[in-house]
Amino acid sequence: MGQKTVRLTMAQAVARFLTAQKTVVGGETVPIFGGVFAIFGHGNVAGVGEALYAVRDELPTYRGQNEQGMANAAIAYAKASFRQRFMAVTTSIGPGALNMVTSAALAHVNRLPVLLLPGDVFANRLPDPVLQQAEDFGDGTITVNDAFKPVSRYFDRITRPEQIIPALRRAMQVLTDPAECGPVTLALCQDVQAEAYDYPESFFAEKVWTQRRIMPDADEFAEAAAALRGAKKPVIIAGGGVLYSQASDVLSGFAETFGIPVMETQAGKSSLPHDHPLNMGSVGVTGTSAANALAQEADVVLAVGTRLQDFTTGSWALFGNEDLRIIGLNVQPFDAAKHNAMPLVADARVGLSALVQGLTGWQVASEWTQRARDGKAAWLKDAEAATAATNALPSDAQVIGAVQRARPEATLVCAAGGLPGELHKLWKAGGPGSYHLEYGFSTMGYEIAGGLGVKLARPKDDVVVMVGDGSYLMLNSEIVSSVMLGAKITIVVLDNSGYGCINRLQMATGGANFNNLMKDTRHVTLPGIDFAAHAAALGAKARKVGSISELETALRESEDEAVTSVIVIDTDPLITTEAGGFWWDVAVPEVSERREVNAAREAYVKALKAQRVG
Repeated sequence: MGQKTVRLTMAQAVARFLTAQKTVVGGETVPIFGGVFAIFGHGNVAGVGEALYAVRDELPTYRGQNEQGMANAAIAYAKASFRQRFMAVTTSIGPGALNMVTSAALAHVNRLPVLLLPGDVFANRLPDPVLQQAEDFGDGTITVNDAFKPVSRYFDRITRPEQIIPALRRAMQVLTDPAECGPVTLALCQDVQAEAYDYPESFFAEKVWTQRRIMPDADEFAEAAAALRGAKKPVIIAGGGVLYSQASDVLSGFAETFGIPVMETQAGKSSLPHDHPLNMGSVGVTGTSAANALAQEADVVLAVGTRLQDFTTGSWALFGNEDLRIIGLNVQPFDAAKHNAMPLVADARVGLSALVQGLTGWQVASEWTQRARDGKAAWLKDAEAATAATNALPSDAQVIGAVQRARPEATLVCAAGGLPGELHKLWKAGGPGSYHLEYGFSTMGYEIAGGLGVKLARPKDDVVVMVGDGSYLMLNSEIVSSVMLGAKITIVVLDNSGYGCINRLQMATGGANFNNLMKDTRHVTLPGIDFAAHAAALGAKARKVGSISELETALRESEDEAVTSVIVIDTDPLITTEAGGFWWDVAVPEVSERREVNAAREAYVKALKAQRVG
């Protein structure tokens, strides 16, 4: 008897397959795809659009307003779900597809799963060149979707309907693999989307994907345990892998058992609650004084689930101990062995649990632990001073203080600019995932779309987005989506009239104030943008406040509102928190007509001497 089959178009097969993929969250079996974001065009409306309509009850389709925005929201959904669940995103060919390339890079850098389904040209090539097709004069197989290749963990172009069978199976392997996890791009030729094939029924059988937990190698484990036993001044750097592994409780117990201070990357912040006595807060360029002082003396760094980006390491000048040893506890060998680290390739929760057993009877000298506690106490006083209310034009830090006081249980969402540095230092994160920053790719425009994705993933959370005027102007259209979907978020817009963060960096490297703040750009007149009126026109409840006290009142009032709320406040573009922080390698011109640049270059060359090599 032959294999049972069902005749479907390729697009229908994709939709049916996605509905059959499940996972287990909190002991409950749920769909692994939280839905599909879609903007239809001629390259996907007839094929994918018809297929999604048929499964709209099992696999909800959400219409985005901008391709990059909806892809960012999908990625935020996966991040907020700790990579246990994710979404698909479909666009037409051409500009619609290319609008997602930045999002693909964002997901790639941050190791976050998303399934991208851009339409593509006709596989039969009869209508070529089709509308929105960019032709390569020397290669007939190239389409704009080839731009996804360097920023996808897996890429495939479907030119025959049966090719979708191995392609989707491979896609799921990548999306659920803790080490290979990242964006998958399946470019769907538009004629093939509509072609029918007799698919085996077994292809659509329900499949439950569970989290793979990699066990440590015996030799790597023995070396790591020996290094920790010999440490006098060890520290732990907690990265995003702690959250994705759901290892917060194990990390807390590990730190308490052995007396080791913990510091957090942007992706790892909220691994421990801010009030945990051994949580030193942020580390590196945007680090607390407590964390950075310990990191500079550390002889062993246990780096858990982090790729040790330059903001974490102070461009590799932070660690001053010549005898430093790094243990890279990571599911991805590429990350585990960075900068001559001792790799301990394992799941974070499994690896930490094993180390608890392997280090029985050992503990750090109490002087090191007490020094960490004292450093944290001193830092908290500095942080309180930085975030205290003011009657003057407020700084970013003072706005952060207002948000923290008014909405202390909020899940905070942000991305690029000056805010991430201040938030990394100053935000008091509570439970795991309550701090949601995209700083791996530092994508301006992620914030509002990201807030939507977080709300879809965690509908019970009070989601507060903090965004600068520059990022708001780049990508604000998913306010409309949040209103349409009833996915209420609160957006605080800090208007400093330009790119304040880069303006400060420009000044710090000796540059003139040029082309960053609005007043320093080439202009005939300055626009005087009314952000509150704009947000209201998109359907949000919006207001502008004139002080920190008014901001706190507005934040408390907006918490009970049913619709997305936007609160605008003017801020000072030049003030930043002086306490904490560390050097960052930003190359300064070797020669210049400006004496300020020459002075900055001299300081830069001096700072480079502290940078570790290899």
